[in-house]
This record gives sequence, structure tokens and C-alpha cells, in this order.
Amino acid sequence: MAYICLILSGAALLVNGLTLLGRIPGRDSGVFNVLIGGLQLVLCTALAVTADGSLPALLAVAGTFLFGLTYLYVGIDSLAGLGAVGLGWFCGLVAAVAVFFAAIHVVDDPVLATLWAGWAVLWTLFFVLLALGRAGLTRYTGWALVLASQTTTTVPALLGLTGNWPTGAAATAGALVVLVVVFGGAAVLTRRRPAAASTTTPGSVPA
Repeated sequence: MAYICLILSGAALLVNGLTLLGRIPGRDSGVFNVLIGGLQLVLCTALAVTADGSLPALLAVAGTFLFGLTYLYVGIDSLAGLGAVGLGWFCGLVAAVAVFFAAIHVVDDPVLATLWAGWAVLWTLFFVLLALGRAGLTRYTGWALVLASQTTTTVPALLGLTGNWPTGAAATAGALVVLVVVFGGAAVLTRRRPAAASTTTPGSVPA
């Protein structure tokens, strides 16, 4: 179930990245985020209920639950025009929790720890963009979302679903390279393709 939620996250991140780049209207992505976030929360709740008090299982669900709550918040924020400042501060909290998840998985699953570190950076970008109002990061964040959406969520989820979750030093090094490509590539794309005029403001765009 966790891998399915990860695929859903990949779809949400892609749509939200394209929204920040002005390719998808904010209202369209808002509806999509409500659907994705709501579905993830339902799946996470079902997993939590069947965990029977297992702390490792509940810990695994907690991270996905925060993602689902983020997307639901994003959707409601976009559709209701709430301003996104509260959403930005919530994303700051999620970024801090993501750092915690990265730390606790360093030994048992370094690839997953690396992915959590990348997600922590993404949610930190949301915090700076939405809570602190740094609109200059809009285009960079959009490209980072587009590049990270498939490489850090969909592809790992598909590997996990087929029983091929990457392990070992080489896989960890590969995951680190992916993060360099994601955040470095976003910087390159931001410089090479100047932002066109957009009617969407950062405060009304899903993260």
C-alpha cells in the first residue's frame, strides 16, 4: 500500500510542478490535490487500523499520512484561496519530520534515507516559497517538483512493487546522484528558460 501511495505522490508532485510553471490552472490542480490527498489519507487510515499497534508499521504510515495531508491542504487552499501562508508553515513542519525520517533510515535503508532527504529539501522549498513569500523561487521549485516527481517517487515505487527495491552502497550512490540531477537540473532549467508572465500567484499554487 505504501508503494501505491508513493505513486500517487508522484502524480501530485508532477501536477503541482506544472502548475507552478504556469502549465496547469491552479483550480484544476486544486481538485486533483483534493482527490489524491483524500485517497492517501483513506489508505493510510486503513493501514493504521490494521497495524494493530505495531510501532514500526505506524511509523511507516506517519510519513505517508503527512504527504496526503499536504496534498489535501494544498487542494483546499487553492480552491478556497486561503493565501497559502498557513500551508507554507505546515510544509516547514513536514520538512523537519522528513529530516527525522532520513536520519532514522540511514542504517537500515540508506536509499530510503536519501529519498527522505530529497523530500525534506522539496518541502523546505515550499516553506520558503509560501510561508516566507520568496516568489523568486517559484520557477525553480516548479522544475524541482517536475524532476523529482518521477525519479524520487514513481520509479522507486515501481521497483518496490516488483520486488526490486534498491539496496547497497551502489544504489545509495545512485540515489544521491538523482538528487544532484533533480536540484541541479532545476537550477539549469530555471536559468535557460526565463519565466513567462503567469496569472497564477505563489500563494494560490499547490506545493
